[in-house]
Amino acid sequence: MKSSQKILGVSEKDINEVIKESLGKANKQPEKQVISEAYVVTTSKYDLTTEKLSEENKRAHQELMEGYAKSLNEISAALDSVDRDGVNPNNSSFRNLKIDESYNLNAAFLHGMFFENISDIRSTVAMDSLSYMRLERDFGGFDAWQRDFIACALAARNGWVVTVYNFFLKRYMNVVVDLHSSGVPFSSVPVIVLDCWEHTYYRDYLKDRKSYVFAMMKEMKWTTIEDRIRRVERMVEASK
Repeated sequence: MKSSQKILGVSEKDINEVIKESLGKANKQPEKQVISEAYVVTTSKYDLTTEKLSEENKRAHQELMEGYAKSLNEISAALDSVDRDGVNPNNSSFRNLKIDESYNLNAAFLHGMFFENISDIRSTVAMDSLSYMRLERDFGGFDAWQRDFIACALAARNGWVVTVYNFFLKRYMNVVVDLHSSGVPFSSVPVIVLDCWEHTYYRDYLKDRKSYVFAMMKEMKWTTIEDRIRRVERMVEASK
């Protein structure tokens, strides 16, 4: 066989050059890759009609939510270029960013959900609504859900009480969340959210958290909650 003869369109000389080139590439350090996972979140302006929270409180709380969203966007951008080599659990910029990402993500979106499901001064929940029937089914009665929800609200430190649908248990349950990210069970979808941080009520209720909780529950926006539960029910049906 002559050296100039082609094998699958490549001469023996060309094959040797390809092999040398590939070996050279194998000995080189791999180029650092940039992972593009950045996202941007924006906040809505909430016009809360309730008089059970002061205007000063509402403004401060809106600004707080916007601050969490701003931090989340900064973290998202930083994650695109953070060093992922040599990561360890004791001292790692990557680890710190991932922990802060969860904290600020939950903080921003839970505040939005909280604003959306309060401040209905004509609050009513119909006994034949899906919300009422599902809470009654899974708690043994609507009043039982309320008692458990209030107990969770009073048990939270600085944090939240959230009614979620849990796909592991296949039922609705109340969850105590300390801070923004401690105590959140996997596979859960929030449907009712109440902020229990001191900053939420201290301006208007001082240390009387119970009065604040009762006031917010009197003005729950059940039309919003109903929409959330209907979405969850579609998810449940789709997962069968």
